[in-house]
Amino acid sequence: MRYFIVDDDAASRRMLKQIILEGDMGVIVGEADSGISAIESILSSDPDFVLIDLLMPNLDGIETIEQLRKQGFKGYFIMISQVENKEMVGHAYEKDIEFFIHKPINKIEVQSILKKTSERFLLKKSLLTIRKSLLNFEAETREESHRTIKDVVFSILNDMGIVGEAGSDDIVAIIEFLVSREDKPRQIPPLKDLYEELACRKKLSSSEIIKESKAIEQRIRRTLVIAMNNLATLGVVDYTNPEFEYYAPRYFEFAEIRGLMNSIQQKALTPKKMKVNVKKFLQVLYVDAEEKFKHPPRYDA
Repeated sequence: MRYFIVDDDAASRRMLKQIILEGDMGVIVGEADSGISAIESILSSDPDFVLIDLLMPNLDGIETIEQLRKQGFKGYFIMISQVENKEMVGHAYEKDIEFFIHKPINKIEVQSILKKTSERFLLKKSLLTIRKSLLNFEAETREESHRTIKDVVFSILNDMGIVGEAGSDDIVAIIEFLVSREDKPRQIPPLKDLYEELACRKKLSSSEIIKESKAIEQRIRRTLVIAMNNLATLGVVDYTNPEFEYYAPRYFEFAEIRGLMNSIQQKALTPKKMKVNVKKFLQVLYVDAEEKFKHPPRYDA
């Protein structure tokens, strides 16, 4: 726990510090001999607890608390006082005082009260953490419920480091088309048909459709070459990298990835020519994206 002590009596401040430090109950982040001088220091040091004297000149304990609350201080207060007046004590509790420490200061009483308040503080903190985790989980659940197949595909492409590459939009469009089909084919159609389907959506002439189909094929092929290079680099750096372990053998011909890794390790000057199996990539992506869309992964809060 982090404590700040406010008391115009130097002996009281000294005794409280000694009890806290010797009892290993926390640290002292500051002290002040008046409410006026305490406010700025408390706001800047942001302690967990402020031990504050009720009766002080110019600005008493209750008035100091009111000023701190107005300025946004969220910490807790323990009042120090020799006052036995029930009305004053009641007024202090109305200002959100956790406990009273009575003067003259008694070591056993101080230790008992600080122990109780610290336990309550930690319990509140734990409950707030649990509540925050639940709220985060609910927010993530709501977000998952609004996910689209496009979001899932982009997430997979992002893992391979190819979101933003020229062919990534073409890849997403192909998967969206396949998922939207009523017949839900287990095996994807011929690549030529897929490329032409995308090209036809742009309302091009017959000759332009053929040209655009070839352009789509080239964009996707170049994008997959980049993905293979990215995964091979990950594998060279760390063979147990989760993205490398998952995507390299599933989405690509692993022998090609291994060849790339050897080329990288040997620092070959001439880039290795690669065989890119576009159909395998799109087939696996189609199945994987649908599965992840229907059954999104759950993470511990």
